[in-house]
Amino acid sequence: MHSGNRHRHDPRWPAVEVALDHLRERHRRAVRIVDADCGAGGFLIAVAEQARAKGFTAIEGRGLGRSPALIGRARAAARRHRHAAMGLVFERRDPADALAEERAFPADILLCHRCGAPSHAFEAAAACVIGDPINGRDGREAAA
Repeated sequence: MHSGNRHRHDPRWPAVEVALDHLRERHRRAVRIVDADCGAGGFLIAVAEQARAKGFTAIEGRGLGRSPALIGRARAAARRHRHAAMGLVFERRDPADALAEERAFPADILLCHRCGAPSHAFEAAAACVIGDPINGRDGREAAA
């Protein structure tokens, strides 16, 4: 199974599709995506590839994590998925500190696990926050 197909089973995937479609409907050609808990980078890479498939011509992805081993794996995966339209950066950072920096130029989409209820920290860091579904909700925490 292609890794991108595997990520389509992630409970956040439907909200990702909606957010990307919404941006394209607004004639956006560029998208900036931040993954606050990127692990080994697979989900962020799959989202970036989906954005490219939907016609985005400039895709910036920023993955954040605390594990040196997982960030190393994410960086290696990003090298395997190079494309002129995609810029993928994976950083070993505390997500809260990095999200505070995002407030100056918020991302279009913020991916996270267990975001919980919308918070000012998340809303200030992105136009659309996508987390795991909570109590039957679809995982979209802020309007795209």
